[in-house]
Amino acid sequence: MLTTIISTIIVLGILVFVHELGHFLLAKKLGVGVLTFSLGFGPKMFWKKIGETQYQIAAVPLGGFVKLIGENPEKEVAEELRGRSFSNQPIWKRALIIGAGPFFNFFLAIVLFSTINLFGIPYSPPKVGEVNPGLPAETAGIKKGDLILSIDGQDLKKWDDLSRIIRSSQGKELMLRVKRNGETLEARVTPKPSSVKNLFGEEVSTFVIGITHSGEVLIEKVNPLVALGNGFIQTYQGIKLTVVGIVKLIQRVIPAKTIGGPILIAQLAGEQARRGLLSLALFMAILSINLGVINLFPIPILDGGHFLFLTLEAILRRPISIRKMEIAQQIGLMLIILLMLFAFYNDLIRIISPEGGFSF
Repeated sequence: MLTTIISTIIVLGILVFVHELGHFLLAKKLGVGVLTFSLGFGPKMFWKKIGETQYQIAAVPLGGFVKLIGENPEKEVAEELRGRSFSNQPIWKRALIIGAGPFFNFFLAIVLFSTINLFGIPYSPPKVGEVNPGLPAETAGIKKGDLILSIDGQDLKKWDDLSRIIRSSQGKELMLRVKRNGETLEARVTPKPSSVKNLFGEEVSTFVIGITHSGEVLIEKVNPLVALGNGFIQTYQGIKLTVVGIVKLIQRVIPAKTIGGPILIAQLAGEQARRGLLSLALFMAILSINLGVINLFPIPILDGGHFLFLTLEAILRRPISIRKMEIAQQIGLMLIILLMLFAFYNDLIRIISPEGGFSF
């Protein structure tokens, strides 16, 4: 229990701090004054004022905020501060300050993925675990424990490469070079069309030969440049997967009961912490990507909502009225609260009954 609490505080604290740090640093860099840097919402627990900025930790840890000078265009700003007022900045400066939060979340994911890669990248070798009866692999004489060295002359190192070649074979006969008990053999196999479920539970057409991997995991050591490059690639793949997942959720391909809230995050954080620091870092990277992507959605009160207001201002060539922005933000706040309540409900149902949740 203590591990879960501590790991949750660390994970959420770092994610919120990095997000708000992005807004804070860009505002300072672009000459905009910062009045408050807060981790959490609600009543202040600890605070210290340095210069014009008050740094504080608040009671509710589910977020944070940075308050800028002149954030509210209708609020009077002293003459000497108008040059450092957020509202008086050109649109491009305001857009950079708003976008810095999600960008820093993506940057954190790159750092975490790159660091994990420095310790070695796990992969499964192309070694056969089980051979399904009646399918092409069994017919071709493939056996459990076989190490598949190449397909049609293309050398293999990882199971993922083997899987990709078979799936994209279009049913064409393949020549496999196999190592068995120190002896190298050849086998011809023709993949069979099949229907399988993808990551989102959708039925997709593919080709199979009827084997599973052995479950063996090896570690590939890479140099820092490769680790950094992989960090960028994995972050991009994580962003893409998150966006696709949200779209599938809206399309109801993914059931709404899979949405999780603070309790699920705490459970997962505790579980990953018990597995080790690398597992916790991986979980934090994935969560950081999710936070960055969700914040870019055009919902008033989120960073994406502010981008929407700036876009409308650029099109109309005048600021959106405060009254309209307030109404939009109230609607956005209600949507966020309803979503959080729904996620909290799902968390409770998972505790009461693992099979629970809404069905659509």
